[in-house]
Amino acid sequence: MKTGGLCFSSTGNFPPRMISAARYGDLGMSFTSEWFAEYLQSAAAACWVYANLTSCQALGNMCVMNMNSYDSTTFDACRLFQFIFENTAGLGTVHSVSFWRQNLPWLFYGDQLGLAPQVLSTTPLPTNFSFKGENQNTKLKFVAASYDVRGNFLKWQTLEGGVLQLCPDTETRLNAAYSFGTTYQQNCEIPVSKILTDFPMPTFYDVYLEYTDENQHQYIWAVPVLNLNLQHNKIFVNQDSSSGKWLLTRRIFLVDALSGRENDLGSQPRLIRVATQISLSIRLVPSTKNGNIYPPLITIAYSDIDIKDPNSQSVKVSFSVTYEMDQGEAHVQTDIALGVLGGLAVLLSLLKTTGWKRRIGSPMIDLQTVMKFLVYYAGDLANVFFIITVGTGLYWLIFFKAQKSVSVLLPMPAQEERFVTYVGCAFALKALQFLHKLISQITIDIFFIDWERPKGKVLKAVEGEGGVRSATVPVSIWRTYFVANEWNEIQTVRKINPLFQVLTVLFLLEVVGFKNLALMDSSSSLSRSPPSYIAPYSRILRYAVSTALWLVIGIIQIVFFAVFYERFVEDKIRQFVDLCCMSNISVFLLSHRCFGYYIHGRSVHGHADTNMEEMNMNLKREAENLCSQRGLIPNTDGQTFQIAISSHMRQQYDRIHETLTRKNGPARLLSSSGSTFEQSIKAYHTMNKFLGSFIDHVHKEMDYFIKDKLLLERILGMEFMEPMEKSIFYNDESYSFSSVLYYGNEATLLIYDLMFFCVVDLACQNFILASFLTYLQQEIFRFIRNTVGQKNLASKTLVDQRFLI
Repeated sequence: MKTGGLCFSSTGNFPPRMISAARYGDLGMSFTSEWFAEYLQSAAAACWVYANLTSCQALGNMCVMNMNSYDSTTFDACRLFQFIFENTAGLGTVHSVSFWRQNLPWLFYGDQLGLAPQVLSTTPLPTNFSFKGENQNTKLKFVAASYDVRGNFLKWQTLEGGVLQLCPDTETRLNAAYSFGTTYQQNCEIPVSKILTDFPMPTFYDVYLEYTDENQHQYIWAVPVLNLNLQHNKIFVNQDSSSGKWLLTRRIFLVDALSGRENDLGSQPRLIRVATQISLSIRLVPSTKNGNIYPPLITIAYSDIDIKDPNSQSVKVSFSVTYEMDQGEAHVQTDIALGVLGGLAVLLSLLKTTGWKRRIGSPMIDLQTVMKFLVYYAGDLANVFFIITVGTGLYWLIFFKAQKSVSVLLPMPAQEERFVTYVGCAFALKALQFLHKLISQITIDIFFIDWERPKGKVLKAVEGEGGVRSATVPVSIWRTYFVANEWNEIQTVRKINPLFQVLTVLFLLEVVGFKNLALMDSSSSLSRSPPSYIAPYSRILRYAVSTALWLVIGIIQIVFFAVFYERFVEDKIRQFVDLCCMSNISVFLLSHRCFGYYIHGRSVHGHADTNMEEMNMNLKREAENLCSQRGLIPNTDGQTFQIAISSHMRQQYDRIHETLTRKNGPARLLSSSGSTFEQSIKAYHTMNKFLGSFIDHVHKEMDYFIKDKLLLERILGMEFMEPMEKSIFYNDESYSFSSVLYYGNEATLLIYDLMFFCVVDLACQNFILASFLTYLQQEIFRFIRNTVGQKNLASKTLVDQRFLI
């Protein structure tokens, strides 16, 4: 009997009809392949009748060329292979592998549902991987048995040197794909003409992983393949998200330029099939301490190329190696931390809201209260997300880079999405807190109390009356202008230098090389040699390295500022308090309706508007303790206070302040701009006199008393005693009036700048751009804070804005 061009004495019950069409699912084309038409029947018959090993291998190759696809309704290459496999059970198996029949190639792992998870996750490899130490093992030793298209065995070969990598590169970079723990990514675009030249005939590979057991015996482990193009009864089962439906296979090829030829095997192929995506994934055994892994999985996707003009056509191909571990435990721990810290944030926000309610003197819970609670909660929740993300990032950085025996692997890019979401939430909430503080600072009530008194009277000509009369000597306004200008200058003083912060972090990342710690490999070196492969960056590690450097540099600056600079160079906050005392001007500041700060600047010498000789004499007397101390309370040095004023006091303040800030009014009341100015001047003097008399205990119905805050009050940042009849002045040695300045909110500013830097970097993967945009936004907000703060200061104190620079 003649079958497929060969004569057989008998073919038994061998199927008489063959399907020789090679179907290409991607392009929806089906045509007669000359290779299948000429050799499929003969190879199948020789394998069936004579168990010819080469013919069986050739039949298996044809099944692989058909994407291992199986259709029960047609007798194609894979159906014939399955027919022979099912009817040769008596031949036995190879190496006790039930899927590997004697004389047949091992192509399938079976078609039972749920078999793939068992193959991939049941038996770990009996070998250990370690990054450091005496038993260092960081090499994945893949080998392959290669066959030509006719079924002839070619050789055993290692995969190093780019055997499965179509993209050309140096041998060092190609071999980096098999360095354990190094996430590998290779992409390129190859001309079709080069593919046709380099791969005229397909080569097939059975891939194994070589390993050494505890007794130093060498073995090989078959590596399963997930072919995304495989169809089982016309269904792409391997593209399903559930691994229980997958059908794993064994043999692969890179380029098939043979089965796509029609009529003549020597002609140019009509179609070629190229392995455009090859991914090698390695999973760590959960809770392992010795670097145990499950069998690696090769995921491969083929693309069909319709040949029209090989010189102008090209193909994009990629090769990658990924490492993954079960993130379930890490997610649970993160959720627990988020729940616990989020609950504490609620309590802290409630305390802040309660303190705010006391400070505004309102017992009612209204919409404003709810909004204030949400703003406070946003800030506290931002800190929660910040703590969690920094802790998570540092955990992966330290434990992945410093481990000896492998126990953790970095999250894959898809597994980082949750982390990136937390970073985004932290930034958004922290930005809301920052804007809230900014608005609060530029809307404070502030007034400079001038204690200077006239030094006598002078004769003054009266215009229009032709005579003279005595008038008090006017008090100079320049001292007030000077103090107001100094206050304006310290509004954006910080404990760190923003430009130095940004440039130092950028220098450490880009020049010193700390950014190399964020690469997805096991190396802890800060440098990489140019010829070596550079792994992709991990977003979690980039965040961890950035936050660590930013916080370290920021804390160093703050410590240097507090320990050295403020003590031996310049302390602008304390200098401002000294300036107030030398200028004989106090600062009355209300950050809330019934709460604020008081800086006692009343001169112990009675006058500050004097000549140089008297000023030097006063300073000398003060240095020699020949005069009283500067404190509000006699014989004390306490000049700064937190104040909780009564509602009656606030109402009186508002009545006077209303006329102070009113610039326009009904025409019948304000006949000209001159009268408006005179009215404001009068209101200014009234306010100055009122606040001065208030400090001097003149108004018994609006009196105050001085006390120390309780320790718990200091810790919670709230006052337990409400100022019902009398206002309360709390001694404040920590100069907490700086809380209405940038100076007293350094932690918020530092974290906000850090989060802005990290969010920009996560979005664009560019430290230089992130540094530039971070500094730019710092300067923009500083400009807004100064500009709007100047206007508020001028309107509240009647200081002409033109004198504020």
